[in-house]
Amino acid sequence: MSNDILKIKRELIEIGRQIAAKGLVIGPGGNISARTGGTMVISASGSSFETSTEDDYVAVDIASGKAEDGAKRPSSEVLMHLECYRRRPEINAVVHTHPTWSTSVASAGIKMPPMFPDYVVFVGEPATLDYVIPTTKLLADAVGGVIADHNVVLMSNHGVLTVAGDLNMALLRVQLAEENARMLIAAKTLGIPRVLSEAEVKAIHELESEKYRQKLLKQ
Repeated sequence: MSNDILKIKRELIEIGRQIAAKGLVIGPGGNISARTGGTMVISASGSSFETSTEDDYVAVDIASGKAEDGAKRPSSEVLMHLECYRRRPEINAVVHTHPTWSTSVASAGIKMPPMFPDYVVFVGEPATLDYVIPTTKLLADAVGGVIADHNVVLMSNHGVLTVAGDLNMALLRVQLAEENARMLIAAKTLGIPRVLSEAEVKAIHELESEKYRQKLLKQ
């Protein structure tokens, strides 16, 4: 095992622990991956983030889709992850979780409007997909069809997928989508939500402070 692969496996273990601690998945749900060169390292099928070890992450060749090491099979959503890396050569991380609020918004057929500035800056406009059977090429193709123009994909009755230049940003995007959904649902229970307008969204993107922060975070 190369030092790069070992390093990525350890990073995935840490991010997986955070995902579980934040309640973004239950049990063996969800899957995560990271890229190094022409290889992605992805969580193994049936593994749980709380108890995963280096053996629970499998290296897969991105071009061929063939596992490069390990006795375990890669996640059943391996095709979806591969499609993201093949269509977005600049990304290095894919995080797929099952967060309650953002999945609920997608499943209700509600468009996710921006509720606060950080969502605007780091999530933007997410793509929303109707329900597609998980683990299938149909789902991989559906995600592949929208991932070129979106960093976040809301999947009805399924979950949320995020991509980024690194695992920390991919996880942050999940959390921001979940917080935005929570705010939207809370506002709807109290009355009519006030969402950020197009002019307000544009003004946020033009803030010098936000441009600097994005640079620091290497979005």
